[in-house]
Formats: sequence, C-alpha cells, structure tokens
Amino acid sequence: MIPLDPLPNLIDQVYGRLLEAIIDRTLLPGQRITQNELAEKLGVSRQPISHALHLLHRQGLVAESGKRGFEVTQLDPQRIRELYEVRGAIDALAARLAATRVKQDAAARTQLECALDAGRAIDDNAPLARLIALDVDFHSAIYRLAGNSAIEEMIAPQWPHMRRSMATVLAELDYRDSAWIEHETIGAHIFSGNADAAEAAALAHAQTAGRMTEEKLRAIDVAA
Repeated sequence: MIPLDPLPNLIDQVYGRLLEAIIDRTLLPGQRITQNELAEKLGVSRQPISHALHLLHRQGLVAESGKRGFEVTQLDPQRIRELYEVRGAIDALAARLAATRVKQDAAARTQLECALDAGRAIDDNAPLARLIALDVDFHSAIYRLAGNSAIEEMIAPQWPHMRRSMATVLAELDYRDSAWIEHETIGAHIFSGNADAAEAAALAHAQTAGRMTEEKLRAIDVAA
C-alpha cells in the first residue's frame, strides 16, 4: 500500500497552533500575519501554513491583508452579544436536560463532577489558556449530560469565537472567582435534579458573561 501523505496532519497541527495563539492573544486582534514568517517560526513549509490560514479565514478568525498576508480579526461586540444570546438559550436547554438525566448517565455525571473539581483548584496564578480550557470542559460536560447530540453540534463551530471572547473577561481575577461560583450553582441544581433552577442559572450565567464581554470590548474600542 502507498504510504499516507502526512500533510493533512501537519495542517491540523499548524491550524491548532495558530488557533491557540489567537485565543490566548499571543496573536493580537489586528496583528498582521505573513506565511513566510509563520513558516520560519514553526519550521514548516508554506503549504500547510496556507491551508491553515484559509481554514481560519473561513471561520472569520483572520482576514486577508495585502499580498499573501492575513491579519487577526477584531472581536465585534455586537456579534459577541448575539452569540451569547443564542448560547444562553442553548445552555439553558442543556442544563434543563442534564438535570433530568443526572441519575441515568453515571459517566457523564462523573465528567461534570471532575470539571467542577478542576475549577475549584484554580488559583490566581493559573494561566489564561488553562482557565479557558476549564471553562469549556465544564460546559461541554453539561452538553454531554444533556444527552442531545444536536446541542454539541450546534455550539461546536462557535467555540473558537467564544473562547476568544472568554479571554477578555477571564483575564480579570474577580470574574475568575464569580464565574466558578456561578458554575457551582448550575452544577448543584443539575445534581439535585432541579431542572427549572438549573435552566435559570445557566441562562443567567450566559447573560452575565455576554454582558461583561460586550462591555469590555466596547471599552477597549473606546480606549483605542
């Protein structure tokens, strides 16, 4: 048999590296990216760089900028507000469903418990990338416990944008604490099987995060 071309995997690796750099703000909004520079930094040819950048372009994470160049897109406060409005409805439904299934799916319940335990271990020195990953793990555990695969399918394409937005508020120490207090509340209602309370807490959490993120982004725009 003919050996497989390793290029697709390399594209995935480059894409993942660039995505993380955009999310954790190693690559800042508005920062210009050139294929030659990235190829040199990552030690690869321009071909996987080109493919990865075009994937990011289709997701709206980078935009074309000059000849063979791209730049990291700005976070649009209105777009983020709209995303959180939709996410609030999805998270509320997921929490409600999770509360009704919490006694039926031991593996998913354990995953949610582990996500909460990891959140409790956060300290002031936790890097931003770790905070974002833990936040995603918590909500992903609820989606799994909800038992509705359409929820994860609908939210998955928006995670890169949501993770970028998280970086604007999770960098603040006060919100690190309050976000996990809200997570604990949502989790407690799910574990108790209180679907109404879980739904309300999840919706309130998403609305708070959306409002804070929009306000922070608008403040950044004014300062700029």
